[in-house]
Amino acid sequence: MFSACLWWSWRRRNSMCLSNEPMPLNQLSFYIQNSIEDISSSFSSMSQAVPIEKHVRWNNNNFDCHILNVDGSCIGNPIRAGFGGLIRNSAGLFLAGFSGFLPFSTDILQAELTTIYHGLSMAKERGIPDLVRYSDSLLSINLIVGNPSRYHVHAVLIQEIKELLSQANYTIVHTLREGNHCADLLAKCGALSDTSFHIHHSPPDDLLPLLKTDAFLFLCFSFSFFLAFVTQKKKSNLIFQC
Repeated sequence: MFSACLWWSWRRRNSMCLSNEPMPLNQLSFYIQNSIEDISSSFSSMSQAVPIEKHVRWNNNNFDCHILNVDGSCIGNPIRAGFGGLIRNSAGLFLAGFSGFLPFSTDILQAELTTIYHGLSMAKERGIPDLVRYSDSLLSINLIVGNPSRYHVHAVLIQEIKELLSQANYTIVHTLREGNHCADLLAKCGALSDTSFHIHHSPPDDLLPLLKTDAFLFLCFSFSFFLAFVTQKKKSNLIFQC
């Protein structure tokens, strides 16, 4: 905890002195808490097991339902907060997206929670019964699945998200940033715009290459899984014949 506080306090000092970019205290607190969680998870297991290569994808758990990827963003000087997300089917086909700007706010946690709320609301309005929502904000996920203080600054927004989750078969899953780049692009678009909420009925031009890459990786993974399944089945048949 001490090392995370020291590191981000030093980063905040350098940001103000060298780049003239002030970092709000709530944003500083968010970064410190994220770093503490990352450090804690890194040392949670002291086993000497051989590390396993991990592939990060937009639907990393291979859920066979609609997928919602969301992200928040704080960029620029002065800092502008925004959010964005998109809904795809399990094969990676773009169904709808959204982005927005949070005026008078530089709170990254508010941006992360706001995009979760709007994403779940969009899914509900479209009548989607089953949905998995990916976010790279572990802090926001912990607040939603846990029991935060009723005096939390975003207690009302968190409760609204909990109510949306209880009304349908919606699941929240954490993902790494590398698997959330499509939502990250939309969140940056929202932060750079002056529109509080915008629905993308078709993907923006900058998003198309990322969508194609995600869809291609999905096809490659599905094909490799199919080959592994066929190979295993052939081996089983040979053993049975013997």
